[in-house]
Amino acid sequence: MIPRYTRPEMEAIWSPQAKYRIWFEIEAHATDKLAELGVVPLSAAKAVWTAKDVEFDVARIDEIEAEVKHDVIAFLTHLAEHVGEDARFVHQGLTSSDVLDTCLAVQLKRASDLLLEAMDKVLAALKTRAMEHKNTICIGRSHGIHAEPTTMGLKFARFYAEFARNRERLVRAREEIATCAISGAIGTFANVDPQVEAHVAEKMGLSVEPVSTQVIPRDRHANYFAVLGLIASAIENIAVEVRHLQRSEVREAQEYFSKGQKGSSAMPHKRNPILTENLTGLARLVRSAVVPAMENVALWHERDISHSSVERGIGPDATAHLHFALMRTASMIESLIVHEDRCRENLEAYGGIHNSQRVLLALTQAGASREDSYRLVQRNGMKTWDEGGQLVEHLKNDADVTALLSVETIESLFDEAYHLKHVDTIFNRVFAD
Repeated sequence: MIPRYTRPEMEAIWSPQAKYRIWFEIEAHATDKLAELGVVPLSAAKAVWTAKDVEFDVARIDEIEAEVKHDVIAFLTHLAEHVGEDARFVHQGLTSSDVLDTCLAVQLKRASDLLLEAMDKVLAALKTRAMEHKNTICIGRSHGIHAEPTTMGLKFARFYAEFARNRERLVRAREEIATCAISGAIGTFANVDPQVEAHVAEKMGLSVEPVSTQVIPRDRHANYFAVLGLIASAIENIAVEVRHLQRSEVREAQEYFSKGQKGSSAMPHKRNPILTENLTGLARLVRSAVVPAMENVALWHERDISHSSVERGIGPDATAHLHFALMRTASMIESLIVHEDRCRENLEAYGGIHNSQRVLLALTQAGASREDSYRLVQRNGMKTWDEGGQLVEHLKNDADVTALLSVETIESLFDEAYHLKHVDTIFNRVFAD
């Protein structure tokens, strides 16, 4: 994890101390159930819990691992230094992946909780700005070219709906990833009773993995990181829109520029969209975890460890980057400046050509073929593009058009309220709940 893009609460989930604390709890709960089943002495289970307040020495565990070349064995050896002789009853019938995979499930579940909280902040910010600018008319663009009017509120509402869908996806992915496997070597429970798995799952807030090999099936993880990738893409969707709106030629919106902030080391006039550019980059980092997670699904037979090195990286990195990006997105949206006057200027910049479709439809209703109607509107539209002026005036001066439509009818086709008459319908769909 890069400190610059990692918030403390997410870093705490992935810290070595947090990991070893989870490992300890898995082992201690498993030993409790083993004692209840009569596999190990009850006194041994109680002895394990004497280490519950121990702050495990990460440097000491690293020192042991340097010799034994095995992280779980290194931890168990260090645990024995605190528990004493009864530590021989710890890890009875378990395999390393039981601890590692169950721990990863706990960490991803906890990370998901932070991500969901951050998504709620984004959703709240989007809803607030959508309501604020529900009727702030602006030009809509397709291919980057002026199309028909929309509103700033509809832009925010669209992003809200996308984030709402992604929140539902993350809730499902969180549930799917939160499974526990305490099934022993190859996953057959030959040396550990399934009741141990059920007990550990309950204590750790997980569900039981229905069938594991020596690892939890990696399609769960692939789905999880794919959902993170979708959320990252939703963030970039917003970021790219803001970056375009902040361009000097457009300037309909811009990131908040604080007092004393500087945009360029060379050009003092600059106000660069640095936050949303950063969000675009972070989205790429999060999505970079998706393909490796997919490739982790196919392991050799009942397990290999080709997935392990991947997950040690993408687990903390993808969740940390996404969490940081979500919090930055929420803040950026909350403080985003919308230049309503500039929205109006851009809307009116090209002589009302955004009404071309309405004129086209009116001509077809008046009896002209669609091909002829298109030709009549297009030639006047191109004249407006190339020579300037107002489309409504060019149409009124076109005898072929006025032969079909009265001047009064033509003028009525340039009412901007026409384009916004169903904004309430869309908002009711998006914000009905």
